[in-house]
Amino acid sequence: MKRLLFTLATCCVMCACEQKTETNPFFAEFQTEYGAPDFTKIKLEHYEPAFLKGIEEQNVEIKAIVDNPEKPTFENTIVALDKSGGILARVSGVFFALTEADTNDSLTVLNERMAPVLSEHSDNIYLNQDLYKRVADVHQQEQEGKITLTTEQHRLLDKYYKAFVRSGAGLDAGKQARLREINKELSTLGIAFDNHILNENNAYQLVIEDEADLAGLPEWVKTGAAEEAKAAGKEGKWLFTLQNSSRLPFLQYAENRELRKNIYEAYINRGNHDDANDNKEILGKIIALRLEQAKLLGFDCYSNFVLDENMAKNSQTVMDFLNNLWGYSLKNAKREAAELQKIMDKEGKGEKLAAWDWWYYAEKLRQEKYDLNEDEIKPYFSLEDVRSGLYAVANKLYGITLTELNNVPVYESDVKVYEVKDADGSFLGLFYADYFPRAGKRGGAWMSNFREQAGEVRPLIYNVASFTKPAGDMPSLLTLDEVETMFHEFGHALHGMLTRCNYKGVSGTSVAQDFVELPSQIMEHWAVEPEVLKLYARHYETREVIPDELITKIQNQGTFNQGFMTTELLAAALLDMELHNLTDTDNLNVVAFEKETMDKLGLIPEIAPRYRATYFSHIIGGYAAGYYSYLWAEVLDTDAFEAFKEHGVFDKNTADSFRKNILEKGGTEDPMTLYRAFRGADPSLEPLLENRGLK
Repeated sequence: MKRLLFTLATCCVMCACEQKTETNPFFAEFQTEYGAPDFTKIKLEHYEPAFLKGIEEQNVEIKAIVDNPEKPTFENTIVALDKSGGILARVSGVFFALTEADTNDSLTVLNERMAPVLSEHSDNIYLNQDLYKRVADVHQQEQEGKITLTTEQHRLLDKYYKAFVRSGAGLDAGKQARLREINKELSTLGIAFDNHILNENNAYQLVIEDEADLAGLPEWVKTGAAEEAKAAGKEGKWLFTLQNSSRLPFLQYAENRELRKNIYEAYINRGNHDDANDNKEILGKIIALRLEQAKLLGFDCYSNFVLDENMAKNSQTVMDFLNNLWGYSLKNAKREAAELQKIMDKEGKGEKLAAWDWWYYAEKLRQEKYDLNEDEIKPYFSLEDVRSGLYAVANKLYGITLTELNNVPVYESDVKVYEVKDADGSFLGLFYADYFPRAGKRGGAWMSNFREQAGEVRPLIYNVASFTKPAGDMPSLLTLDEVETMFHEFGHALHGMLTRCNYKGVSGTSVAQDFVELPSQIMEHWAVEPEVLKLYARHYETREVIPDELITKIQNQGTFNQGFMTTELLAAALLDMELHNLTDTDNLNVVAFEKETMDKLGLIPEIAPRYRATYFSHIIGGYAAGYYSYLWAEVLDTDAFEAFKEHGVFDKNTADSFRKNILEKGGTEDPMTLYRAFRGADPSLEPLLENRGLK
């Protein structure tokens, strides 16, 4: 997901950048047809001078706002602030995209060096008393009815005013100084945490030399592992990694139980080996510093500080929501575990179900209950066909078209770029798709942008994922989970591309954290709709449309294994909340705390949280006290999709309403106001429970 990089600001005196504009591509707007980053010209040595030049430029812009002799107004203060930092926006958009999707040692070192500089720069804006006074003045004018703003203008003003308050602008000098120290330290700790996970991912290799150890694995899995081994200089062997596209099929199909245990334990123990990549101490420091930050700003715990800006508003609301769902999910997970144990008992080995067995026996149970093997449906989900189907869905819903471009520079050869146009032919933006794993890419999938939308400026959006790679003569064939992930991330992209706002501070995905997953998660519903499957699911060899029999099986198993899926998700969300609900972090041992939290919940040993503490990247990269958002937004997306089902999944009026009231509005209105404008009522929990088969 997009990291919300708020406007960066004034910094201490730094060396002036002597590099001429024409030699550094970041110093001016990119000289390309769409204003896209010119990766043919961007070099490592350009980043740091561009950051420093950007800081220098924004210092001047901030000084001009502060020194303006005219009375503070919305235009000369708030809009001017929103528009500041052009160079920083350009270099940050590219730099932070690459540090997550295509990093290397040099970028990592530079990221660590620039983090405290950028942290200080941001503090210099939001702790600038003269600037704060002007923003507060405009805020007071509105409060007293002296100025009248549009809803969007009000939201932008409110966002900036709160940003100053929440950054400590109203605190005394001593507390502000301490906040600066905390922010600097947090900026580097987070980078170290993520680097350790990337190192662990890249270091692990399960190399198989005896073909007998591949028993149970489908040909496509073995072919992919052989290709991985060849690329690693181990030709004639088979290599499995911790990437989802490699690890999960192994857990799902491999008969060798010890090897399943090996790869599973390697995954869940990342960052917890008491070595150079250990994350326990780092996370403990992060949690302690966040608590201190929250207390300095007047909150009892970090979760309440975060949630004050979200739809949920406070920790108690979130905990009540999660604990309510936990009662449904754990009951179903225990029932599922009992079913899997029965299958193991039939094998007569006397083995007890363990966490590394779940995927393997769940696949057997799926075949037994639904006569469906994922290997049976994968041939219908080639990446190219799924992508074509996804774009067809977007066209049928919103009238937009995506046309591949070959003249836009990219940072990696397998990244594809598309021109996005509206039904009337007007330009909406560019969409970049980066879908295959590489050593420099962190795990997971996300959306962000190289340029945000504001007024007539259209956005440059990208999706990143690590899907199953092509192998030999076989194209990239996606699992059903990967199909839904592609639809999910494109939902975020639609939110970013269809936005029509006047100010970048409230455009696109700049919305409350527990609202931002609505546009992404609702798209997942179309992925497996029978009508939609008929559009894109074709056998990669025969080009046969997926048969009705398989569609029926996919539909029938829609709630299969959802006790497990929901429980591991909830366990992670509750772990996140409990860590950030702490009001005292003395002697915090994050691993012991995780165990204590899971024991209190009654989590069964056959299931681990989807993310354990030492590799929980979400709570480092913007989802602290926010991982619950996926389930919170699922209440919205399942309820919202009911509107489409009531009128037809491609009903134009419903799609137009969703676009107008949700996708185009960004953060220009209160999220629930936007939702009610679309749905005509508050959301109901029932569709979520039904969708997950929990009730």
